Amino acid sequence: MNLFNIKNKVAVITGGTGVLGSSIAEHLAESGAKIVIIGRNQETINESVNNLKNKGHEAIGIAANILDKESLTEAKEKILTQYKRIDILLNAAGGNMPGATISPDQTIFDLSMDAFQTVTDLNLNGTVLPSIVFGEQMALQKEGIIINFSSMTVERAVTRVVGYSASKAAMENFTRWMAVEMATKFSSKIRVNAIAPGFFIGNQNRKLLTNEDGTYTERGHKIISNTPMQRFGEADELAGAIHFLCSDASKFVTGIVLPIDGGFSAFSGV
Repeated sequence: MNLFNIKNKVAVITGGTGVLGSSIAEHLAESGAKIVIIGRNQETINESVNNLKNKGHEAIGIAANILDKESLTEAKEKILTQYKRIDILLNAAGGNMPGATISPDQTIFDLSMDAFQTVTDLNLNGTVLPSIVFGEQMALQKEGIIINFSSMTVERAVTRVVGYSASKAAMENFTRWMAVEMATKFSSKIRVNAIAPGFFIGNQNRKLLTNEDGTYTERGHKIISNTPMQRFGEADELAGAIHFLCSDASKFVTGIVLPIDGGFSAFSGV
């Protein structure tokens, strides 16, 4: 028996057009999963789907708003029409914005509450709503996997990113709560976990961590100095941990947050 077999599993990925989401989608597809990419821009979605199809994988893409229950419900119905079930949900969508961060020349008293609310909506509600909409189908099936995306900024007070940190911390609590809810009220075969990526360079943080010539910024150097492996993560290095959580290899694992961080969360800085 192959505990890691995910062939023919229907995997829904919100934020599946991003650097990390695309990499994860490709790995799961290579392992035989049927991929459903959900994003905001249909053109970008089509590019990601076509990239998978050109490599011989099965994939569809649906434009939907992760903060709109009706939009997500419509997406769910399209998925069920195509595949009849939903096995995996990866809540990879999330992000940050300037007003919810504190720059070096600011203090907490400069925080924009409007921006803070927007970031909270995206990272917390943007995980809660898809979990409810797609999780309901899992409850009917009596099985399914939900994986949320947390952050190193939850356990450590990483400067500047106050809105992102707070919203991801709340999302971690929801992950544990949802894990208990699904296992106790619906089925022990429904599992809810999260990963906590360390520092990976993507489109949102590239300018914050690296200069135009590829060297590290001051903030980039600080992160590397607190990462025992002395480097940033590569996008494909999330794949193994996610595959584990998607498969029967982790069938007694629920309600956890798994760090993938090169040792950042273990290091005291001394």
